[in-house]
Amino acid sequence: MKPSQSEFVQIRGLRYHCRCWGGERAPKLFIVHGWMDVSASFQFLVDALHRDWRVIAPDWRGFGLSEWAKSDSYWFPDYFADLDRLLEHFQADSPTTLVGHSMGGNVAAMYAGIRPERVAKLVNLEGLGLTGTRAEKAPERYARWLAELREKPAFRDYENFEALAERLRGNNSRLSGERAAFLARHWGRSKPDGRVELASDPAHKLVNPVLYRVEEAEACWRKVAAPVLWVVGAESKAAEFLKLSPQDLAARKTCFQRLTERVIPEAGHMLHHDQPERLAAVIEEFLG
Repeated sequence: MKPSQSEFVQIRGLRYHCRCWGGERAPKLFIVHGWMDVSASFQFLVDALHRDWRVIAPDWRGFGLSEWAKSDSYWFPDYFADLDRLLEHFQADSPTTLVGHSMGGNVAAMYAGIRPERVAKLVNLEGLGLTGTRAEKAPERYARWLAELREKPAFRDYENFEALAERLRGNNSRLSGERAAFLARHWGRSKPDGRVELASDPAHKLVNPVLYRVEEAEACWRKVAAPVLWVVGAESKAAEFLKLSPQDLAARKTCFQRLTERVIPEAGHMLHHDQPERLAAVIEEFLG
C-alpha cells in the first residue's frame, strides 16, 4: 500500500483531519468521501493510480478523525464552506481537481457551480443528487426532526474489528477479507470496554429538516464551468434506492455543460472498493 500521512488543520472552528498521499510537489488531487465513509476508504484507488499525485482526502466533520460538530445537527451547506476553506488552505493560488463519491460527489458538484472559478476538473462518482421533495412535506419533516432531537441517536457497536469487517463484507459481497479488515480499522475505533464503535458522530443519523430541492441543485450544476466526469457502477442500486428514473438521471446530467460519462463494470455503489484499478484508469484518462 502507498503510505499516507495525516495532517490536521483548523477549519471553521473544528479540527479537521486530512489524509495525504504522494510528494508535496506532485499535482494535487482532492478526493471527498460519502456519508458514513472516511478518507482512508480511498487507499485502494490511490494504490491503483499510475501517475504521481499529491492526493488530499479530508474526513468530513463528524467522520473519521475529524472533530465532531459542536451542535446537535449537521447541515449540508457546512460541507460547501468546509471544502472552500480546505481548498483555500491547500491550493489557494489555482483551480483544483476535485473528486467526490456519493454524498461527497453531491457536495463537489454543487460546489463546482457555486465557485466555478475554483474547480478545474470535476470527477463525480455516484453523486446522483437526492430524491426531490414537495413543499407540503415540510411540516412533517420539521416535526420528525424535533422528535428525533429528543432521542439520543446511536450506532450499534461490535465485539471487535473482525466483527465489523464481517459486517462490511455482508453489505458488499465484492469486498475481499483483506480490504474489509483494512477498512474496519479506519471506520471503527476501540471503546474503553474493548468493543468497537463506528468512528462517526451518531448525530448524522438525524433526518435533515430542510427539504432537498432538486431545482436548487440543478441551478448550481448549470453553473459548473469545468469538464465533468460522471462515473457510476454498472451494478449500483443507488438510483433505485433514491427512486430516480432513467429520465430523472438524464435530466440531471444535461445540466452539466461539458459531461463525459463512464460506467465501471462489475462494480456497485462503492466502486472505489469494488474496481479501484478500473476506476483509476478512467479517472487518469479523463484528467489527461
